[in-house]
Amino acid sequence: MKASVGGYARAKDVRHAIDLLGGSDGMGRVLAGGQSLLAAMNMGLSAGDMLVDITGIASLRGTRLEGDRLVIGALTRHSEIAADPLIAEHAPLLARAVPFIAHDAIRNRGTIGGSIAHADPAAEFPACALALGATILLEGPDGTREVAAEEFFVEVFETAIAEGEILTAIAVPLKARGEVQAIREAARRAGDYALVGLAAVRRDGAHRVAAFGAGPRPMLCTGAMQALDAGDVDGAATAIAGDLDPPSDTQASAAYRKHLAGVLLRRLVADMGEGA
Repeated sequence: MKASVGGYARAKDVRHAIDLLGGSDGMGRVLAGGQSLLAAMNMGLSAGDMLVDITGIASLRGTRLEGDRLVIGALTRHSEIAADPLIAEHAPLLARAVPFIAHDAIRNRGTIGGSIAHADPAAEFPACALALGATILLEGPDGTREVAAEEFFVEVFETAIAEGEILTAIAVPLKARGEVQAIREAARRAGDYALVGLAAVRRDGAHRVAAFGAGPRPMLCTGAMQALDAGDVDGAATAIAGDLDPPSDTQASAAYRKHLAGVLLRRLVADMGEGA
């Protein structure tokens, strides 16, 4: 099937992109890496869209330090995330997630902003943003605003991005002394979407564990987090089943996904140097 496109325009800067979206009668779609959007269009899931190409906006690329947080431009590609020294120092969880993402061709074109804006519940970066306590930076006709990751992911492929807004960056807290970050997932084959996955951060003795492939959006595993904070690994592995709302499909049942989550949590705990 071929994509049905209603038009194409290449934005010169963020303000120009916002103006183009505003003039698209609600049919504007932001084109960044295109690894999710074009696939959806080719399958007929999105038709007649006005594509606003932001790939030439240099200000949306790269990483920078701003006070007590690391800001990552939305157009920073997956492969760049894996190699960036600031990310390696302050948000290594993101770099560790990259090898799990599809294949080299996708990692060389896909962007972190596109992944988070697309909000696939089985994708790695949205769950990492949730585990890190990230903030999503948006810009639109009414100016800029920031949305906490906990409030950003709403439902399947649905986010807090308003009509005419563009995701411009992701900000994450700088890694604290002694902080540990880890990610695990289970997939049938390398490059497949995860049957279930977990991204975890231990910061100042408190845990944040986010699951992906286990519900309609990336989900914080609050029951498991409370048990881990109390040092109860067995309790956490039991509680995580109640934190999740996984689907049953041709790849795995909901019960199997919950079981896998408990197994992965124990392995994450070992990765983070905790428990037995």
